[in-house]
Amino acid sequence: MQTSTLDSNLLITEAYTAYRILGINYVYSRTNEYMLAEDLVQDAFVRLMGYKQIICKDTVQGMFFTVLRNLLFDYLRRHYKQQEVTTYLYDHTATCTNESESLVVAADLEEHERMRLEKLPEKRRTVYMMSRFEDKSAGDIAQELNLSLRTVETHLYIIRKEIREYMRQCI
Repeated sequence: MQTSTLDSNLLITEAYTAYRILGINYVYSRTNEYMLAEDLVQDAFVRLMGYKQIICKDTVQGMFFTVLRNLLFDYLRRHYKQQEVTTYLYDHTATCTNESESLVVAADLEEHERMRLEKLPEKRRTVYMMSRFEDKSAGDIAQELNLSLRTVETHLYIIRKEIREYMRQCI
């Protein structure tokens, strides 16, 4: 087992020296961000280190570029989704010049949100209020209420969807 680990480490080291520049050029050609390219290549090699048991000389190059491509796609997907959300918010956010008016509108929306919360089942209301008003993470809520993380995430997904639909009707 020890020899296998040493062989895997040596193989990853050799792959790093052989494919690092190719990987950086691959990512840079798609993003035009050199530092991002270096980061993604480094992340790809860190991930490869987790796959030591299944890496061999024949598969290391393919696995490296597959992991790198997946990391790049994940980054690009998040980047374009963030741009889309930012553009949407920028295009659809009403500009309020009067701060007093904004405060009144915000208070009114919060009142509508709280009224809608009163109609929710007790457990969902508790989960939502802990997340929204107490700024707790899903993991903290799950631990505090002795629920599974998946249950808390499901409750939050359903509640947020209901609240969004309700708020759209109010606006």
